[in-house]
Amino acid sequence: MTVKEFNLPDLGEGLTEGEILKWLVNVGDTIELNQPIVEVETAKAAVEIPAKWAGKVATIFHPEGTMVEVGAPIIAIDTDPSGSAAMPVPSAASLAAVDIAGDAPVEPGMIGGPAPGGRTAVLVGYGPKTAAAKRRPRTTTNATAALVQPEPPAPPVAPAAITVESPGGTRPTPGSVLAKPPVRKLARDLGVDLVGIAGSGPNGSITRDDVLSVSSPAGAATAPAAPVRVGREERIPVKGVRKLTAENMVASAFTAPRVTEFLTVDVTRSMKALERLKGKRDWRDVRVSPLLMVAKAALVALKRHPMVNSSWRSSDGGAPAEILVKHYVNLGIAAATERGLIVPNVKDADALTTRELADALNALVATAREGKTSPAAMSGGTFTITSVGVFGIDTGTPILPPGESAILVFGAIRDTPWVHKGKIKIRQVTTLGLSFDHRIIDGELGSKFLRDVGAFLEDPEGSLLAWS
Repeated sequence: MTVKEFNLPDLGEGLTEGEILKWLVNVGDTIELNQPIVEVETAKAAVEIPAKWAGKVATIFHPEGTMVEVGAPIIAIDTDPSGSAAMPVPSAASLAAVDIAGDAPVEPGMIGGPAPGGRTAVLVGYGPKTAAAKRRPRTTTNATAALVQPEPPAPPVAPAAITVESPGGTRPTPGSVLAKPPVRKLARDLGVDLVGIAGSGPNGSITRDDVLSVSSPAGAATAPAAPVRVGREERIPVKGVRKLTAENMVASAFTAPRVTEFLTVDVTRSMKALERLKGKRDWRDVRVSPLLMVAKAALVALKRHPMVNSSWRSSDGGAPAEILVKHYVNLGIAAATERGLIVPNVKDADALTTRELADALNALVATAREGKTSPAAMSGGTFTITSVGVFGIDTGTPILPPGESAILVFGAIRDTPWVHKGKIKIRQVTTLGLSFDHRIIDGELGSKFLRDVGAFLEDPEGSLLAWS
């Protein structure tokens, strides 16, 4: 047999770890090349990881619910089940990557450090170095702690605990505790002392479950993402997509001076245009919604006002701040999922025909609902639309996605008494809202853009003829 270990790949720039949500294979299963083997959630999305080799599953190193660092082995695959080679024991990298000396500096090539040459592209971004990386040893004033790496076939050797004298006897020093940096941070956030906790991980290392079990009122083991009930209150850990969204929204809200304008629009003609599309032979199998018309209106208006499709770059290293105008549109569509709000985008949406745009929007929404949106699909957005009308809401004041200068909110379409051609008639009416970065877009530009979006929705055929 020939057993190869498959490491957790880099699922996006800046991501250092992922949680194993679900194993799609079991030990002993025969798998094919590129067959999905595991679903992993990062701070950006939940993604399925394909097999790097065909063969038989020999070992699964981490159970579901485990946080695993990028570059650590997650599964071993026997690529030659009929062979006779001996199966190796798990490498040292598959054991706990511990930081005995606390927050020591990280060498180039390690997660969290610089990214020199020798890294390989995997899925999105760049993976760990192909050569084995080592942590830089750190010397303390009293003693030096070292991690003893296991060598096949000898069993792993746990490091000796360092003790200090105290009035109540001897106890381990914090530096001798085996725990990953994320676990240490979790302990600090929860006010948990790692010293004295019996670790359940490899080499006796302390895991997230160990910390959470100590912090919970009953002291029972708690799943990493499980809510904790305390009396009539409930604590829900913030992580993954929800954590990243919260950080981005806070950064955006307190960085960009946001202004929001509103426009109520008669969209009766747009709704009739959609009905005509549905009746055409080439469109009978296509799901058509009002979002398509709003997206088309925004793309036409962005072509007329390209400054809206831009981003602000702050001064850096003495260089002046600048506005980056993007002559392409990666159209983001905000989508509510079970894991939180995500904003995947349609790449180069401005270059698509109306039918291509409809297909792209349908595929984007379907993928988001299935929870399979990739990190790549959520990066590089230039302009976003969020629809609150599906919830029966009229409008709102959306926060700008990081790196974008404007976001359009689309409210519910309602039958409303409306003055049309001098008479009060029941028309289909909606309210649009545009939030924009006032450093880039002043009131005049924002108003003109929103006006053009509304004009297109009021008369899509006439607007296309007049502006093309």
